[in-house]
Amino acid sequence: MTDKFDTSLPPFDRLTAIEQQTLRNALDVIYFRAGETVIAAGDECYQLYIIIKGNIEEYSAPLTPEEHHHKETFAHYANDDLFDVSAQIKGQSRHAFKACEDTICYTLPRELFVQCYQNNSQFSAYFDTNLTKRQALLEEAHHQQNLAEFILTKIDDDNIQPCLVVPHDTPLLSVTQQMKTKELDAAFVTLNNLPQYGIVTRTDLLHATLLDGHPHDTAVSRIATTPVVSVNKGDYLFNAMLAMTRQKVKRVQVCDNDAVVGMLDLTQVLSLFSTHSHVLTLRIARAETIEELALAANSQQTLVETLFNNGIRTLFVMELIAAVNEQIIEKAFKLIVPTHLQPHCCLMVMGSEGRGEQILKTDQDNALIIEDGIDWPDCASVMTQLTNTLQQLGYPLCPGNVMVSNPHWVKSQRIWLQHITQLCQHGDPDSMMTLAILADSHAVAGNQALLTPLQSCLHQHLADQERLLSIFTRPALQFSIPLTLFGNLKAGKHGLNIKQGGIFPIVHGIRALALEHNISPNNTFERIAVLTEQRVLEQRTADNLSEALKLFIKLRLHQQLRQQKDGQQHHIDISTLSRAERDVLRHSLHVVKKFKEWLGYHYQIRD
Repeated sequence: MTDKFDTSLPPFDRLTAIEQQTLRNALDVIYFRAGETVIAAGDECYQLYIIIKGNIEEYSAPLTPEEHHHKETFAHYANDDLFDVSAQIKGQSRHAFKACEDTICYTLPRELFVQCYQNNSQFSAYFDTNLTKRQALLEEAHHQQNLAEFILTKIDDDNIQPCLVVPHDTPLLSVTQQMKTKELDAAFVTLNNLPQYGIVTRTDLLHATLLDGHPHDTAVSRIATTPVVSVNKGDYLFNAMLAMTRQKVKRVQVCDNDAVVGMLDLTQVLSLFSTHSHVLTLRIARAETIEELALAANSQQTLVETLFNNGIRTLFVMELIAAVNEQIIEKAFKLIVPTHLQPHCCLMVMGSEGRGEQILKTDQDNALIIEDGIDWPDCASVMTQLTNTLQQLGYPLCPGNVMVSNPHWVKSQRIWLQHITQLCQHGDPDSMMTLAILADSHAVAGNQALLTPLQSCLHQHLADQERLLSIFTRPALQFSIPLTLFGNLKAGKHGLNIKQGGIFPIVHGIRALALEHNISPNNTFERIAVLTEQRVLEQRTADNLSEALKLFIKLRLHQQLRQQKDGQQHHIDISTLSRAERDVLRHSLHVVKKFKEWLGYHYQIRD
């Protein structure tokens, strides 16, 4: 019996308590010296090995002495790794395993492993080679339901909605007009000689006039509902939600020292409890100065941390933060660019921001399209101010100077169209890289229709152009996959560069395929979905690429948040990953390796 064995590690955490105890009772410990063969190819399988300490190499065994130099190494296994899993099902080992150093392992009888595999679907699903299932299990293991921050959020000016208070004798027509003007769906009514209030909603007004036949000059107190449920400013939002639930109402009155200061409705409170994003978007919308906008923008990382720590799925966080970023940038544009010029230009963002795949703020990638015939002498100074403002809001300057402060990225629509045509005609690597940047353009402010002709022009020039697309795609194959010769994870002194080795090959390869097949979405996940619908990618390949990209983004975000880094940090410290995370990361990088090989064949790219 081995009491020290940690059954909280995947996949053993998916066993029942009885199964875990049975497993502990059956474990034994074995020792191998460096160079010793653990399993020979073709051996009958009797047990599963779980490494306590050491290193095991898996390789193809030569059939004859002459083939010895053709040995292929498949993987190296280290602490907490298990092998040979496939032999547990097949009964025989296909490959050979030897100890690269002195190694200690737990051994689990094959009969018990097979029994757990057959009787526990979650346990067996862990060993499925489909990356989608593997990643889903990993996310489930990390899912948290910590609602403490939401429950302790207080009612304050950031989440209180404005309200309308009308005297008891106000005519129904007047109340309706005031609610329409203020874009409110309810109003509080002071009651004659009473300290309490009533409430009237748009539905109440509609029923009163159309169904009950009340004249337009009827006093609003005649149809008001009483009493109104009230909460105090500074109380917890959780208590407001409890009050609505218990009293079966959708709105509550917010008071401050007996004075009515606003209202809360159930939909709003549920939104606050689900994401906290509602508060941030309200602050962005209400900002009238750059300083006020900066205060809102600075709370964005807190929102990301809250969502991530509460187990919200990566794609949802990405989509939400993309929308928030767009609102921040659009608001900055409106505060900086003269109002009369805003309908005559378009601010577009590119890179991860343009694809909607940015979570933490990264460097600025933006450009400006000016409507043909518009005279704007101060454009350069205004764009410099906009770049400096975005930097103040937390968006670092672009090292490549792809920003509106650079005149190269500010052109009239006609000049932009000419520029895209010239880049396609040149067809050199630098021109293709500029086109790759423009391929992810997304309009966020101003006259967004100005961008559409540019996108159409780019797709028309590149669709089905094999020679150009071959040059375009080559950078996706430029960076090596961070795997060792033996198929293990490979990290430099700063960690494993997940952007170069994992994210970029997928993003850029899919971008090339989207241009080839004239697919309009910018987002990589949406591009993969359309490519699958058009049968450019097989469903299994598409699923694995999507899951791999999600994992890379999630692991990078986890490290960035833990190390308090911004979105420009792309290295992962693999020593902090669990065995399951290392296993899925290794699997995901092999998916990227196969995709790069496929891209090289598809576009006839030769080294």
